[in-house]
Amino acid sequence: MAEQNQVLETIVKALDSKRAEDIQVIGIGELTILGDHFVIANGTSTTHTRTLADEVEYKMTELGLEPIHREGRGNGSSWIVLDYGDVIVHVFYKEARDFYQLERMWADGEQVDISQWLKKD
Repeated sequence: MAEQNQVLETIVKALDSKRAEDIQVIGIGELTILGDHFVIANGTSTTHTRTLADEVEYKMTELGLEPIHREGRGNGSSWIVLDYGDVIVHVFYKEARDFYQLERMWADGEQVDISQWLKKD
């Protein structure tokens, strides 16, 4: 079983490799039983959003992990959720992310520093 930090790193790097925008990891374990972390990112189109989610699934499968549940995979989906138990990945189309403002709803969560996992431009 992969360690949680390795899971987070794999997800962030997968999103970053496909040019996800504004990747954030929020620790929510102290606030809810839903999981320990939300990973939130957005794409620039619904196609880009789907590509980002596909890359996360691909890299997680390489790690030996499959999502417990996935939501929003249809054509034109503006919000895709991949539930890996302790880590829940939210990939938005930009306008949907602006609308739902998940980060604001979970503002009491702990912002995780992911800078070491992001490629330098």
